[in-house]
Amino acid sequence: MIIRKHPSFNKSFKKRIVGSPKLIKKTEERIRLFLEDTSNPILKDHKLTGDWENYRAFWITGDIRIIYFPISKNEVLFIDIGSHNQVY
Repeated sequence: MIIRKHPSFNKSFKKRIVGSPKLIKKTEERIRLFLEDTSNPILKDHKLTGDWENYRAFWITGDIRIIYFPISKNEVLFIDIGSHNQVY
């Protein structure tokens, strides 16, 4: 799986995640799980609706999500990371 990161994802990661070593570690763990198996139930990967209908999201923690766009079967584009209220 190839993960590409949109500039907005990088900006949000620096602003919302980098200040917390625990969140950095949890994010790295969940991305590793995502790379191994996108359907891992721990990730709670799901389709989005409405304005986000072509996108998907998965959980980092109870409130932190990564929104991504599936480019192909083997490639995704991470769009945003943050709390539910921040990313939707």
